[in-house]
Amino acid sequence: QAQLVESGGGLVQPGGSLRLSCVASGIAFSMYAMGWYRQAPGKERELVATVTSGETTNYADSVKGRFTISRDNAKNTVYLQMTSLKSEDTAVYYCNAKVLAIDYWGKGTLVTVSS
Repeated sequence: QAQLVESGGGLVQPGGSLRLSCVASGIAFSMYAMGWYRQAPGKERELVATVTSGETTNYADSVKGRFTISRDNAKNTVYLQMTSLKSEDTAVYYCNAKVLAIDYWGKGTLVTVSS
């Protein structure tokens, strides 16, 4: 049974940094494209960043230059390093694993950027 478990969220001041982690189990991790999405209160879920099985990355314009996605296939883990955080980055961050028509989601971790 596939499972994605996010961690690393919390409260951080504007300008600060956080690193999110997502550990996957029950899937052939290295075959999956992995991604981070977020949903702010009252808004739709949006793409933050993705990394393919071949380690090609893609970022939303709003986070380019501030966030970095990476994966460690030996640990079945995908990371999101977030720097220069802004209040508008406040959201629940979700991990996603996708291959062909198969799509799995984690339950999310809350990131709050506030002074």
